[in-house]
Amino acid sequence: MADPARAAKLAQRIKVVVAEALGRKVKDPRLEGVTVTDSRVSNDLQHATVYYTVFGDEVAKADAAKGLEKAKGVLRQEVGRNITVRLTPTLEFVADQIPVNASNLEELLREAKKRDAEVAALAEGAKHAGDTDPYKSDAPQDVELDEDDFDEEDLDLIDHDQIDEDRNR
Repeated sequence: MADPARAAKLAQRIKVVVAEALGRKVKDPRLEGVTVTDSRVSNDLQHATVYYTVFGDEVAKADAAKGLEKAKGVLRQEVGRNITVRLTPTLEFVADQIPVNASNLEELLREAKKRDAEVAALAEGAKHAGDTDPYKSDAPQDVELDEDDFDEEDLDLIDHDQIDEDRNR
């Protein structure tokens, strides 16, 4: 078992080496639209999975898969020359599903934006179901209290300089 950090570094290096080799060493025209997106290495460093995307339609994707299978030996040889491990890992090429997932996610976001616009359009002309002030009380708001309304206990709440009329007599 190798260290996971070492396996991650090796996977990154394999990704770079394969991408460069596709541009320089392999002269297959079917591989012109291939982009290496990721690679993963098993814990024993014996197997590497290289993820790729292809710009084009389904025919171009199928041709790219055949071209990668044909160029697997040349790519593995190039990987063996450029990495420092005892055994060169076997290469497996897998079409990456990120573009498909991204297009599905974009479609879901478009749908959510459309629904948000519909809700906003409905909310423009809407009124509140209840009163504007849901915390309305029964007491009138502009009632002024006279000094007769206070009890003896409330005297500490008023200013002592202004003593009411009943206490002065």
